[in-house]
Amino acid sequence: MAGADGDDSLYPIAVLIDELRNEDVQLRLNSIKKLSTIALALGVERTRTELLPFLTDTIYDEDEVLLALAEQLGNFTMLVGGPEYVHCLLPPLESLATVEETVVRDKAVESLRKISQEHSPVDLEVHFEPLVKRLASGDWFTSRTSACGLFSVCYPRVSSTVKAEIRQHFRTLCSDDTPMVRRAAASKLGEFAKVLELDYVKSDIISLFTALASDEQDSVRLLAVEACVSIATLLPQEDLETLVMPTLRQAAEDKSWRVRYMVADKFSELQKAVGPEITKNDLVPAFQNLLKDCEAEVRAAAANKVKEFCENLPEDSRENVIMSHILPCVKELVSDTNQHVKSALASVIMGLSTILGKDNTVEHLLPLFLAQLKDECPEVRLNIISNLDCVNEVIGIRQLSQSLLPAIVELAEDAKWRVRLAIIEYMPLLAGQLGVEFFDEKLNTLCMAWLVDHVYAIREAATCNLMKLVEKFGADWAQNTIVPKVLGMANDPNYLHRMTTLFCVNSLSEACGQEITTKQMLPVVLKMSSDPVANVRFNVAKSLQKIGPVLDSSALQGEVKPILEKLASDQDMDVKYFAQEAISVLALA
Repeated sequence: MAGADGDDSLYPIAVLIDELRNEDVQLRLNSIKKLSTIALALGVERTRTELLPFLTDTIYDEDEVLLALAEQLGNFTMLVGGPEYVHCLLPPLESLATVEETVVRDKAVESLRKISQEHSPVDLEVHFEPLVKRLASGDWFTSRTSACGLFSVCYPRVSSTVKAEIRQHFRTLCSDDTPMVRRAAASKLGEFAKVLELDYVKSDIISLFTALASDEQDSVRLLAVEACVSIATLLPQEDLETLVMPTLRQAAEDKSWRVRYMVADKFSELQKAVGPEITKNDLVPAFQNLLKDCEAEVRAAAANKVKEFCENLPEDSRENVIMSHILPCVKELVSDTNQHVKSALASVIMGLSTILGKDNTVEHLLPLFLAQLKDECPEVRLNIISNLDCVNEVIGIRQLSQSLLPAIVELAEDAKWRVRLAIIEYMPLLAGQLGVEFFDEKLNTLCMAWLVDHVYAIREAATCNLMKLVEKFGADWAQNTIVPKVLGMANDPNYLHRMTTLFCVNSLSEACGQEITTKQMLPVVLKMSSDPVANVRFNVAKSLQKIGPVLDSSALQGEVKPILEKLASDQDMDVKYFAQEAISVLALA
């Protein structure tokens, strides 16, 4: 029996070895995902002495298996016996941190960072720090890139001699021959600066930052811009001008558009980090240049930041700076040749109205909004309409209606049906922002006019629009405002308009509820069953099928069933077909 027990205890690891040698990747992946269960079965002692050495020695596998392993090992602390034995996890993670596939390396580094927190300061120096050194001085660039992500987690908890060594290693990697390593170092520069003592930030980090920001590879330079934000927040205000600003000015005018894009993208964070004085003297001209950049991507990134940049300007000079420096650039961007730039601007420009106040909005911003409302690019128009509410708050609904609504109405009646279609799609959004009274007064007639448009796509969109409006404004509003007008079209001499009534009933019945559907809509639909045009009759059958679930059983049996039976014996094939389909779907047979 004891012998059997002994065999039993070997069973989990034997199964794992079999599965990890299986040809099927999915099986190998599944067994790695079950590692924690196997470790539990083995117990902490055997996990340390058997499972981990096995994993370290035998793992050369598909990337997805290695990725799963790197992730699993990050959660293994308790399975190897808690923090005092956590260093046993370092060998397999070290080999995973040197593989070729970036995703696996990143996951291994993430797990190493996680378990570094569980090392005691002594273990950190004895086990973890030597691992970082080995990676940092590895022959392959893969291990050196992984090392970059580990410096900041062990630095705060080691002795000062070890700290000096870590700083030296980081310096070496920042000037590594391989661009990938310099890129990894640049991406971790800000994070490393945060854990360093201020003196070393000034003596070490600034020189590294300057070197990386003028690296020959633009992929390294743009990462240095990100680090700039962290470094600027660490330094006292008086040192910024000499230590950070020269490099930042250089980056804002870099010959590579990617670096300038990064500056534009991080502009609000840079602005907060350097403070109001430098913003006024340095960043305002730099921002103007980015808004006028020759590359559309850079202009779009800068345009995206216009509102945030203006909000963060010092209050005493905000209006003056915006009116004299920023607004002229914004005016040019409204008619930019690139639609992404215009779209980025349209998504934030409305926010300027709250900063500039009523008079400036009416005088300077409204003409720009109008120009964008008439832009040929639908995304620009949508971004303006979606943000009307913040202008409404500043200038009031009356002023808004006098200036912008005529433009909306003009677009709603445009000769090109695609333009009309775009405006219909924005209507529920507009209605929600303007409120029900205003909508009834100004826009209701438009919505009804679209129902009789000569283009089917417009009539269809208008029907859908009505349903969304009813969902916004409620069934009572629908009963008083919409339903009578829709049902009135049932007597229209044009059969296409009579059919639109049926399409509206289909989409409104659910939103309006049982009572309105039964009392107001159903009689009109039933009356249309004797329409002379077959297309109308078979659409009656389809409508009855659609609104059937909303009606109660007495209406279905007493009113709907006779009409459907009459249509089921119609001379027209299609009418018969749809009537019989409705009878079977509604279970009226």
